[in-house]
Amino acid sequence: MEKQNIAIVGLRFGSTVIEELLQGAGNPYFQVYAVCDLDPSKVDECATKYGAKPYYSLASLLADPEVQVVGLYTPPAGRAELIDQIIISGKDVMTTKPFELNPQKALDILHKANAMKLVVHMNSPGPAWYDTLNYITAWRVKYELGMPIGGRWDIWVNYHEQADGGWYDDPEKCPVAPIFRLGIYIINDMARIFGPVHKVSSMSSRLITERPTVDNSQVSLLFRNGAIANIFGSFCVDDSQRYKSPMILNFEHGTFYCDVMPTNEGHANKLLLVARDPITRLRVTEEVEVTGDAGRYQWKEFYQSVCDRIMNEESYIHDVVEGLKIIEAMRRSDRSGRIELVQEES
Repeated sequence: MEKQNIAIVGLRFGSTVIEELLQGAGNPYFQVYAVCDLDPSKVDECATKYGAKPYYSLASLLADPEVQVVGLYTPPAGRAELIDQIIISGKDVMTTKPFELNPQKALDILHKANAMKLVVHMNSPGPAWYDTLNYITAWRVKYELGMPIGGRWDIWVNYHEQADGGWYDDPEKCPVAPIFRLGIYIINDMARIFGPVHKVSSMSSRLITERPTVDNSQVSLLFRNGAIANIFGSFCVDDSQRYKSPMILNFEHGTFYCDVMPTNEGHANKLLLVARDPITRLRVTEEVEVTGDAGRYQWKEFYQSVCDRIMNEESYIHDVVEGLKIIEAMRRSDRSGRIELVQEES
C-alpha cells in the first residue's frame, strides 16, 4: 500500500493532527509531506520538527504537484472558499468540524467536489457511522422502540483559556463557544439519530473564561418529528472527568444510556438499552462497550475514497449541512434571545 503525500494547512490545530498521522491511525495511509500557515514561525518550527516541506501561502503549496491531498485545519469561517481553491488545484481534502459557518456554501462546495470527482471528508460528521450510532440504529429496529421522544446529551471540560485575538475570541465566528467547539459532535449525532430539527433555542453565560466568548451554555432542539433534546456544554467544570459526555435518549419503548456514571480512567464507555420487549412486554436490557470516537478522523475511509475515487453520498452531504443549519439557528437564537427556526431543505 503506497502512502499518499498530505500537506497540513493551519498549524494551530494541525500540529496535533500531524502527531496522529505520524503515530496514530493515519500512519499507514499518509505521509506528512508539507506544512503551511500564515505564521512563518509555525511553519518553520513544524517543518524542522517533522521533516516536512515549508510553505507560507496556500497558493504556493497548491502549485506543488507532489502534494496529493490537503489536511485543512483553518477556522471554519470562509473554509468553503479555501476548499474551492484546493479542489480546483485537483487535490482531495480532509478537514475538521465545524465544516463551515454558512450551510449553503457548505452544500455548494460539497456538490462541486463531487462533480469534479474529488473527495472532501471531515471528522464530524464522518462518512462512516461509528459504533455508538450503529448500535442505537440496530437496537431501535431489533426491539421496535418506536418514535424518538427526547434526549439529554452533555459535554463538559475545564478550560482556563486566555484571549489571544484568534477566532475563539469572536462571538460571530465562534457562537455559543462550548457548543460550537465541542457540542458540534453531539449536534451531528443527534441529527443522525432523531432527524431534522425544526426549532432551536440557546442560552449561555460567561463564568470563568478570560476570553470574550461564553464558556457555559445549553441548546434546546425541537425536531420535526416532535422529539425534544437538550445539549449542555461547558468549559467550567473541573471534576477530574475531562471531556465527560453523558447521554440519555428516550424512545417510545426504550431508553439508551451512555457514560452517565462517573468516568473510570482507562475503561471503555458502555452503551445500555433498557426497553420493553415487543412480544412479551417484559423489561429487556442490552449492553455493549463502545469507543465513543465521534470525532475520530476516518483516515482509512478517506484513503480508500481517494484511491478508488469514491464520492460522497448525498446522505453524507445532507448530514454535514443539517448540523450547520442547526448551528446557524443557534447563533441567531443567541443574538436574539428567541427561539429560531431551522431552514428547511430547499
